[in-house]
Amino acid sequence: MAATVKARRKKKKKITIFIIEILLLLLLAVVAFAATKFMKIQTSPLDNDNIHVNEDISEESQEIMKDYKTIALFGLDNRSTGELTTGRSDVIMIAAINNKTHEVKIVSVYRDTYLDTGDGIYQKCNAAYAKGGPEQAISMLNKNLDLNITDHITVDFNSIVKCVDLLGGIEMTITDDEANLMIGYIREINEITGHNSVAPSSGGTYTLDGVQACAFARIRYGGGDDYKRTERQRAVLSAMVAKAQKSNLLTLNSLINEVLGDIETNLSATDIISLATKIFSYDMGETTGFPSQKATHTYDSVGDVVIPCDLSTNVTTLHQFLYNDTNYTPSSTVQANSAQITSKTGFGANDGY
Repeated sequence: MAATVKARRKKKKKITIFIIEILLLLLLAVVAFAATKFMKIQTSPLDNDNIHVNEDISEESQEIMKDYKTIALFGLDNRSTGELTTGRSDVIMIAAINNKTHEVKIVSVYRDTYLDTGDGIYQKCNAAYAKGGPEQAISMLNKNLDLNITDHITVDFNSIVKCVDLLGGIEMTITDDEANLMIGYIREINEITGHNSVAPSSGGTYTLDGVQACAFARIRYGGGDDYKRTERQRAVLSAMVAKAQKSNLLTLNSLINEVLGDIETNLSATDIISLATKIFSYDMGETTGFPSQKATHTYDSVGDVVIPCDLSTNVTTLHQFLYNDTNYTPSSTVQANSAQITSKTGFGANDGY
């Protein structure tokens, strides 16, 4: 009797050990799988000592921002060269993810916005990335907009082609003018990517392929300039996230395999996994552009620029939008930058539209 009980216990122990071994093997397989994925990402730790932080942001606003994960998103038009650490950032977005509700709000910063790009030099803000890579571009956002960003994701803008194609296309409604303007962009993107897409014949609602979606997002001149252009970019991004949330794991795996090599970031594998595991719970909220009150002017030294009228007012609106910070007050740094922009351009709070 005792021998039988002992044998049963021994057998049970073996089964338990076997189950543990299987679980460990599965865990190792998952880790190995994740490692092979993230090895494709160009990870470049940032030098935080070179990232500007506004020490004079109010404690209340700093506490409110801690409830969000704020990430700078940069899109480079480097013609698929694979170089993601230099170049002018044609796309500049700020994504604020509410840690509690998982709502994501996105703001496009117009690339021609007249801001301090570093060392008191005022010019088009997209020059910051070309001058000092992601550190300087993030510093530009922090200094001018009272943000505390330390993380970024940079992609070659043409990687949108791969993403959209793997997702099976995205539905977009376009106008007759947009359909006509897409022709030249599609021709150029086809030459770069080796695709053979054609432009829609007229306005309407279409399921756009990767080349068409990229062309639609790049329309600028004649199509509402950069204001409408960034609106199209946000629409494409929102449609891609919505389509990804409805996709199966096989599609998402293919998407990861194809796109990770086109990404450069300082986020750790742990950070990326944490963000990726929440993709199905993200709620894409409102999007907008910055500055909301603006004017345009052409200067011999910097060309056509978008002028915040004034910067302090626009940054207040930004914080109310991203963080629901109704009591936000611009820091002395932002107020000083605002005064400089008004002094240099002659455009103030009453001159915007």
